[in-house]
Amino acid sequence: MTRTGRGATDVLPRRGGEPMTEELGRLGLVKRSSRPVGLHKRSAGTGAGGGLLEELLGRAARGDQLAFSALYDATASHVFGTVLRVVRDPAQSEEVTQEVYVDVWRQAARFDAELGSARTWILTMAHRRAVDRVRRVEAATEREQKAASRTLTREYDEVVETVERSLEAERVRRCLDTLTELQHESVTLAYYKGYTYPEVAQLLDSPLGTIKTRMRDGLVRLRDCLGVGR
Repeated sequence: MTRTGRGATDVLPRRGGEPMTEELGRLGLVKRSSRPVGLHKRSAGTGAGGGLLEELLGRAARGDQLAFSALYDATASHVFGTVLRVVRDPAQSEEVTQEVYVDVWRQAARFDAELGSARTWILTMAHRRAVDRVRRVEAATEREQKAASRTLTREYDEVVETVERSLEAERVRRCLDTLTELQHESVTLAYYKGYTYPEVAQLLDSPLGTIKTRMRDGLVRLRDCLGVGR
């Protein structure tokens, strides 16, 4: 049998300089031979490639790799075009097309001619594979965007927290500056350096009662300055 027109390898893009048929060949799915496949002529009324494709698919279901090769040549350009219209990316379309023919080889025995033509069965499989690829890519992109968003939000929160702490510390410093010297020293030693009241009294060489009074007055002034309890 002599096929006319361009074969699949004439229209499909090449990956790394090799036709896609060579990749499928490495999987043992596409074989080339100088022998004719020996197919019956399709009967009139079967449509373009109708009976021929069904016979090729049937032989492929029985493990005939030469028939599968002929089926590939007869349909690959249509499969690639169907995938490309959905996926839009030529490189990914090559990958999906290869996946489609792996599926065709594995599932050829499931084809039922009473439910539709071989061409429709293959192209439906191609469209389904293409849609799955788009969904996977979109899902991956969405996950990446969410991860990036979480990272940015966390970094933003950390910056805001740092700024707030810095501003709060600056407010406290300004309010401490409004206290008398004894109040300032007493509050700083007790609340920022952890000394007890008796230790503060000893360090400042002042009576304990005086320290307690100055500290109480200082805390009141700090509360008013910071607006606590308003």
